[in-house]
Amino acid sequence: MTATIAPEQITGMVLAGGRGSRMGGVDKGLQNFRGMPLAMHALLRLQAQVGETMINANRNLAAYESMGVPVWPDALPDYPGPLAGFLSGIERCETPYLVVVPCDTPLFPEDLVARLAEAFAAEGTEIAVAATREGGVLQAQPVFCMMRTEVMESLVRFIHGGQRKIDRWTALHATRLVAFEDAAAFANANTAEELHQLQRHD
Repeated sequence: MTATIAPEQITGMVLAGGRGSRMGGVDKGLQNFRGMPLAMHALLRLQAQVGETMINANRNLAAYESMGVPVWPDALPDYPGPLAGFLSGIERCETPYLVVVPCDTPLFPEDLVARLAEAFAAEGTEIAVAATREGGVLQAQPVFCMMRTEVMESLVRFIHGGQRKIDRWTALHATRLVAFEDAAAFANANTAEELHQLQRHD
């Protein structure tokens, strides 16, 4: 068993680089949620759990930079998906671990990073992914992901090979699912209606 990973060893990244196509093409991370942009909610919740933070965004960069942390766009054009955000973060990560969360899930667990970090106590773990139970089945939430920075080379090869699916990439590594009982904490706002529902969530 290894000792618990200190927050200072972990960099957190908020993924806000998507097209927002299911929300009419708006920049999802900048949509208002309880008086603040969605991405700011995610950032504040993440900052309390890690040492350093940054944001992955591909437009309205000045708005994201005003949140006070480094902002990095995808290295690849045409919105290739969350893995491009993973790569953008891992290339600039100066700690042994990177954890990523999406900008559209503002109520994710306040112990998310600590719980994911526990998975690295098991020998050989390279990636830890949050999971929730749906109908008794453990369902991965792949955009809530913590990884050792040593996986960067594999990620570069995977993306440059034209692959885009997170679970196909994590399947190449010693990946552990970490079960969270409160599935509602992972509710996300993909559409304007889902954002409206989240506003009413306790």
